[in-house]
Amino acid sequence: MLLDLSEEHKEHLAFLPQVDSAGKLSVSSDTVQHGVEGLIHLLTESSKLMISELDFQDSVFVLGFSEELNKLLLQLYLDNRKEIRTILSELAPDLPSYHSLEWRLDVQLASRSLRQQMKPSVTIKLHLNQNGDHNTQVLQTDPATLLHLVQQLEQALEEMKTNHCRRVVRTIK
Repeated sequence: MLLDLSEEHKEHLAFLPQVDSAGKLSVSSDTVQHGVEGLIHLLTESSKLMISELDFQDSVFVLGFSEELNKLLLQLYLDNRKEIRTILSELAPDLPSYHSLEWRLDVQLASRSLRQQMKPSVTIKLHLNQNGDHNTQVLQTDPATLLHLVQQLEQALEEMKTNHCRRVVRTIK
């Protein structure tokens, strides 16, 4: 799997071959900042996807760096990818997980001003767990919006069954 870098990131990394390793950079601080950000993005995305050495070399080869710089970047990637993945997993947000759900359907059939009306609403009480704590969220919606939400969730579940999503999930773990 090759890493697909945007044109902006390629531009940020373009100054690296021009840097003299023995002396000063002789470039603006913005150029250095963009170069560092480009390197961070390259290493972070490569570590997220756990791409192989060969794929990393092919991804960097597209940037047009010298053979020496390519080897240096590969060694940097190999030495630090496990640490980068550890840091990324620590930075990941701890999201709440589902515990249980209660629901109720209410229908207003009439009011003082309108004798013949039908106004349905669905009230959902969602119980969540986060770090051992129980949290409750109460949501209220109309049936049409709830139906749309269910369709979107079913579509997302179908998307998760595709080979591409399975590969991505497998590499993230």
